[in-house]
Amino acid sequence: MDEDLKKSILKTGTSLVGIVCKDGVVMAGDRKATAGTIVLNKESQKVLQLNDYVVISWTGSVADTQLLKKLIRAELRLKQLRDKKRPTIKETANLVAMIAYKNIRQPSMIPFIAGTMIGGFNEDETVELYSIEPAGSVMLVNDFDANFSSGMPYILGLLERLYKKGLSTEEGIELAIDAIMASSERDTASGHGVDVFKITKNGIEHVAKRKVEKIYTEQE
Repeated sequence: MDEDLKKSILKTGTSLVGIVCKDGVVMAGDRKATAGTIVLNKESQKVLQLNDYVVISWTGSVADTQLLKKLIRAELRLKQLRDKKRPTIKETANLVAMIAYKNIRQPSMIPFIAGTMIGGFNEDETVELYSIEPAGSVMLVNDFDANFSSGMPYILGLLERLYKKGLSTEEGIELAIDAIMASSERDTASGHGVDVFKITKNGIEHVAKRKVEKIYTEQE
């Protein structure tokens, strides 16, 4: 990866976290959107439910991530219509990786740069979390990840100490909020709240805002 690309990735402002639990996956992200030192949006949702079975989170240029979201949603629908069955979470992650790999290598003054995490549940009731780095490599996450978000050093440091195999999704929710809070304290490009999604074999839940705010307030 060349120096210009490294610099671009490091300038990306976001805090993301994905946590694998015994009964599912928890994904969370902060809400601050920045342009250099300017806060452009205090309610930018960086973790989003794409459809009935997939949640995506991203870090990168807002324009790139918005386009990526539309492309993936359309491609998943087309694949489901062609194959007459729902794509797996692994297939979804590979689709995202293919788009990232292709676009970052197209001749351009400004390359397409977006790091993503994909979480969801399959028709066989398994729940998976994948991390896709901006150049297109895919990793199945077995414990936790923060992708290439600017808050990654703070999040990974905290989770290395506090994460335990076999924790429940309810415990994962609190840990995810702790991680975003820790990052927001030190990373100037992160903050202004948190969005949390819980994914289990029974479906996807956008954790009630009042519940998140209650935990967030109690721990400040």
